[in-house]
Amino acid sequence: MNILNLIGRSSEIFKQDVQENEYELKKIVSGSSFLVIGGAGSIGQAVTKEIFKRNPLKLHVVDISENNMVELVRDLRSSYGYIEGDFQAFSLDIGSVEYDAFIESDGKYDYVLNLSALKHVRSEKDPFTLMRMIDVNVFNTEKTVKQSIEKGTKKYFCVSTDKAANPVNMMGASKRIMEMYLMSLSKKITISTARFANVAFSDGSLLHGFNQRIQKRQPIVAPNDIKRYFITPKESGELCLMSCIFGENRDVFFPKLNQDLHLITFADIAVKYLAELGYETYLCLSEDEARDLMDTLPQQKKWPCLFTSSDTTGEKDFEEFFTDKEVLDLDRFENFGIIKNKEDFSCDKLDLFSIAISELKKAKKWNKEQLVQLFFKMIPNFVHKETGKYLDSKM
Repeated sequence: MNILNLIGRSSEIFKQDVQENEYELKKIVSGSSFLVIGGAGSIGQAVTKEIFKRNPLKLHVVDISENNMVELVRDLRSSYGYIEGDFQAFSLDIGSVEYDAFIESDGKYDYVLNLSALKHVRSEKDPFTLMRMIDVNVFNTEKTVKQSIEKGTKKYFCVSTDKAANPVNMMGASKRIMEMYLMSLSKKITISTARFANVAFSDGSLLHGFNQRIQKRQPIVAPNDIKRYFITPKESGELCLMSCIFGENRDVFFPKLNQDLHLITFADIAVKYLAELGYETYLCLSEDEARDLMDTLPQQKKWPCLFTSSDTTGEKDFEEFFTDKEVLDLDRFENFGIIKNKEDFSCDKLDLFSIAISELKKAKKWNKEQLVQLFFKMIPNFVHKETGKYLDSKM
């Protein structure tokens, strides 16, 4: 199935920039060592492939998901075979003492790339998952940067999100706070990051859910009023690697908008997706109708679909990669834009946030409102859209 066709494109958006810099990319990667954290997720796998195929001296990959790690290794062996350098995969939790021991045993890397994240808007529905989101997105990042500084790492890259620009949900806000911590640590190590669009058919995404619904013979449900930018998994890996290798200190890379990268609704992609599989979209009026028709419609080459407007907490009305207060470099690359950040952060504010979260965890008692208020203190213009409805309450 052609992902580009499904997201309404005919060509890869970063192809020219990557080709023009390929000689330098290969030269740097083949002479360097890499640690990829969260390397078995969709973006992590894409980045790992981009590094692996350029023959690095050392490539270690860490991820908490044992099954995804097994598939990553199988995929690499099946696609590219082997490299002369040291390639190893480790099933470890970044927040664990085992991971700390792993870093202490070696930890010598030229480049550390952190792709680990809790990325779902639905993860803010309860205070406990929300606290884990803060741990993973903010404090694990802070921890791994500090470890990289101690081990003499040349460059630290961390993936952010377009939702960190003028955030309206806790996931986007947590990534914005993460960016603040990164800025504070950029005095001691060169750091770059990337904000980008939805990665089409990435693990756990709605589009990935389309595949699951087809396999399980279930209806397809999608919002018809939310438009998003989409990039392919391969493009996500290219964006991260280009930022990691060529980004200057505090740079944030993002995809430039052009005629190839445009907004499209999830419902429109669902229609294209079903057509590729030979099915006509059949619009239903309720979840019950959609479930009931699964017994008969597919035999007629029709698939029950429920397309509705979105009313759940945290959905942003539009997507943006930067704010009007950020300084941009749009000239260095053809299809990569760069946000140029100055050394502008408040250590006092970051310290207060760290202490407040530590005290809540020590008490083993907190609620969502306390966490939301802390986010407001960190991001004064944070516009949290609380509707009382969450994605877990929908099909």
